[in-house]
Amino acid sequence: MIKNKKTIKHGKLLLVALINVGLFYSCVPTKDLKEVNTNMPSKYVDQATDSTNSAQLKWKDFFKDENLTKLIDTALTNNQELRIMMQQIDVAQNEVKARKGEYLPFITYGAGAEVEKVGEYTRNGAVEKNLEVKEGEEFPEPLTDYSAGLFATWELDVWKKLRNSKKAAALEYLSTIEGKNFMVTRLIAEIANSYYELIALDNQLAFIEQNLELQGNALKMVRLQKEAARATELAVKRFEAEVLKNQSHKFEVQQEIVEMENKLNFLIGRQPQSITRNSDGFIETEMDTIYAGLPSQLLLNRPDIKQAEYELEAAKLNIKVARANFYPTIGLKAGLGLQAFKPKYLTETPASLIYSAVGDIVGPLINRNAIKADYNTANSKQIQAVYEYEKAILSGYIEVVNQLSKMENLKQSYALKESQVKALTESIDLSTRLFQSARIEYIEVLLTQREALESKMELVETKKDQLMARVNVYQALGGGWN
Repeated sequence: MIKNKKTIKHGKLLLVALINVGLFYSCVPTKDLKEVNTNMPSKYVDQATDSTNSAQLKWKDFFKDENLTKLIDTALTNNQELRIMMQQIDVAQNEVKARKGEYLPFITYGAGAEVEKVGEYTRNGAVEKNLEVKEGEEFPEPLTDYSAGLFATWELDVWKKLRNSKKAAALEYLSTIEGKNFMVTRLIAEIANSYYELIALDNQLAFIEQNLELQGNALKMVRLQKEAARATELAVKRFEAEVLKNQSHKFEVQQEIVEMENKLNFLIGRQPQSITRNSDGFIETEMDTIYAGLPSQLLLNRPDIKQAEYELEAAKLNIKVARANFYPTIGLKAGLGLQAFKPKYLTETPASLIYSAVGDIVGPLINRNAIKADYNTANSKQIQAVYEYEKAILSGYIEVVNQLSKMENLKQSYALKESQVKALTESIDLSTRLFQSARIEYIEVLLTQREALESKMELVETKKDQLMARVNVYQALGGGWN
């Protein structure tokens, strides 16, 4: 009968425990996760359905200019923003280690010494007065206490709160790596674009100097025409003004060159100095073919999209972590050591041996508003992460479409500007000969020279825009970080 009563009692306790667990589960709120939309078109507008993708090229293979690759190499080592990002990666990695350690047992050691004098007319004092430590030896007064031991605490991760927290930290770490990769792609693109802009300024400066030489010759011719009474002082002054205007423009371009060089020096993390470059043949630079591949490849190639994906997965795990806070925490505590009122007794075992083992279950019962708020916050952040992921996908796709269209339109524009420059360059000599034979006015010579210079400057700008568009397509496709 006794056994039966004990069995019934244990059964009741088990039933109560199961009911409590069921109540905990029933009281925990649940929300559906928002699903992400990753649908993308099967191909880009006006592009063939081909998986060949230029983003898979390493940046050292994509850029052919040796001076440019040296600048990028230096920047990847010295750029301050990139160094800051590397420290953020270290922080994220340490966070993973910290989270991993949280679900393992914590073992500590400790030692202590204590002295205590209690009143004789107290319970403890009366007991010590009438008891002996051992026969013939009274309790020392004051009473000292020496102890040393090992202590362990362990939270049983039955709800996977700590493991999910560690996995979320690992995903955040991967996210920071993708963030670093995205920064690398932007840094490389910015250096390449600034380098092409610097070379374009060199070419514009060269065209200004060529035009100044032509205008100088035209000014001499007008002065001779005036001496021969075939031109007026007005013509001389107009030509002088045009020369002065272009000389002023020359200094403006020179200042832009200095600023662009220093921008590159800042990006590569060094003091201002001259940038090694070869500006010859800039106009004749051929545009290599860019292969856009398939839109779906952006999900694999673009670091910012992959970063948003990791952030989304981490947000999902954080919801599980927040939900686990509603469940009771199960902990174990244990200690093992030695304790005695005199140091010489510490080594006398088992008399001085002490040990303890405690298990406890603690769970939220009343006023769970803070836990509910954390859970709702985690859900809101998951929804936010979904929108961030979808935004990254849409932004990446639009960037590629825009840059591909820009490359095609610049190609057509460059061909027309090239013909315009050729026609205006030929018209300079023609206008000069017609003016010498008094068949046209001086103003037509001025306008022809001005339009020829402007067309050459625009041609350089268009070539620069072509090269920059090529770089931007490469970046938009997800290339440059490898």
